[in-house]
Amino acid sequence: MSKKQLLFLSSFITLFILSGCVQNDIQRPQQHYGYGQQEQGNWADETSLDEESIDISDLDENLTEDETRITENQSAQQMARIPFPTYEYNRLKRTGKGTISGEIFVNDTYGKKIVGSGTRLYLNPVTSYSNQWYRDSYIGGAKMQKADSRLFNYLRFTASNTNGKFAFYGVPSGSYYLIGTVKCGTECGYNTPKSIRIATKVRVSGNQIVDQDLSRFLD
Repeated sequence: MSKKQLLFLSSFITLFILSGCVQNDIQRPQQHYGYGQQEQGNWADETSLDEESIDISDLDENLTEDETRITENQSAQQMARIPFPTYEYNRLKRTGKGTISGEIFVNDTYGKKIVGSGTRLYLNPVTSYSNQWYRDSYIGGAKMQKADSRLFNYLRFTASNTNGKFAFYGVPSGSYYLIGTVKCGTECGYNTPKSIRIATKVRVSGNQIVDQDLSRFLD
């Protein structure tokens, strides 16, 4: 075989190999990232809300919004919180694919449903810190000292629509306290409007869609 033929054959083989590589690159499927490969960030960054626009005072003390603020003398009687357990919060997953949706409402003494229209709701991860709040404040009625400001970085917020429907998307696997308030006035038999706080525990795993209403009967 002449040098000219060898050169032509070599060029043809090289061109064939390169064409195959290009074709393989074109047909390669798009990569899908798992939980551990997704970009991480604070949950607060995933919402259009910031710390200044969010009132989480219902995590600080067992008061409704229409009641007066605790005075300095009364603050000495507030229950002390346990130290903020940084190690527990550092272990929490920061990204996920779960969904928690439902409806927020209260039932009056006649069983009539009164929905929480356009109200704020949030998810508070279950830790020893939030367990103390749930046990001593929400259930026990104790007034608690102000929550550690670092807690805000681990809360996830949403708001209900006019029909009281709400949803949280992209929720990491884990257990949470689902918390919200329903403002209620004369329709609930009150002379002045009150904000009725409601909390319940909910768990989500993987890409699970959890249907969880947030409701209670009026006292």
